[in-house]
Amino acid sequence: MSDFRLRVFSSVAKNLSFTKASQELFISQPAITKHIQELETMYQTRLFERMGNKILLTDAGRLLLEHCEKILEDYGRLEYEMNLLRNEHTGELRLGASTTIAQYVLPPLLARFIEKFPQVSLSLFSGNSSEVEKALQEHRIDLALVEGNTRQPNLKYTPFLQDELVAIVHTHSKWMDYDEITLDELKEVPLVLRERGSGTLDVLITALHKHNIKLSDLTIRMHLGSTESIKLFLENSECMGILSIRSINKELYSGKFKVLDIKDLVMFREFDFVQLQGQDTGLPALFMQFANHYKEKL
Repeated sequence: MSDFRLRVFSSVAKNLSFTKASQELFISQPAITKHIQELETMYQTRLFERMGNKILLTDAGRLLLEHCEKILEDYGRLEYEMNLLRNEHTGELRLGASTTIAQYVLPPLLARFIEKFPQVSLSLFSGNSSEVEKALQEHRIDLALVEGNTRQPNLKYTPFLQDELVAIVHTHSKWMDYDEITLDELKEVPLVLRERGSGTLDVLITALHKHNIKLSDLTIRMHLGSTESIKLFLENSECMGILSIRSINKELYSGKFKVLDIKDLVMFREFDFVQLQGQDTGLPALFMQFANHYKEKL
């Protein structure tokens, strides 16, 4: 069975549409139908129930889908490892990453990459998201990883990891007695937040905007330029901080900080690779491929 046939099945199963799968995979709808029919012949069972203009997965279809993603991932890993055997990678790769990614996501990945490709000279520039994107546009770095929801029209963004922002307080804070606060209560809580230009602050602003709340409506005590400085600030104040869940795992485990839910406020975001348009090859492409294979361990 070919991996492409499985990709066809996966696309149809996720979209529950032969038409959408055809558009997604850039092949004709009759070709989509043929691949599905060949799978059904192979397993001697129907994978989809046709109900008028709609299709639904059968029990057999759900079972195949359950295994499909892992099989496709294994195919991809095999292709990746075989390609590595044929190529020696050398040269310089200049990475740039926004602060949270540079501190809490990249280090274990960089260690694995250097071990795998010792002939590649690797460097890392760190700043807030806007600083990193500027460095990319000025050709001071080759590949960027940023957080946030803003997009520059002349740059190409590729999703990498999902992240969530959470509200935290130190366990000595009076807010420790709360498990959840409302948006109105949030306006009264003293806050320490990341600086303008940071992806973390951009995500908060976007989330608040959906509830017609501006930063000026909040009680902001201070803006600080790094996650670590905010954590140290919170240890010595009654303030609340809003940070990436990835940046406080150790403190939550040790009981130093507590997460407070803010009712109705959703603060999810993507960590994205960023490239200049048209630059999809070479060491940046190699690093992206490597990172995507190891991201489940991050």
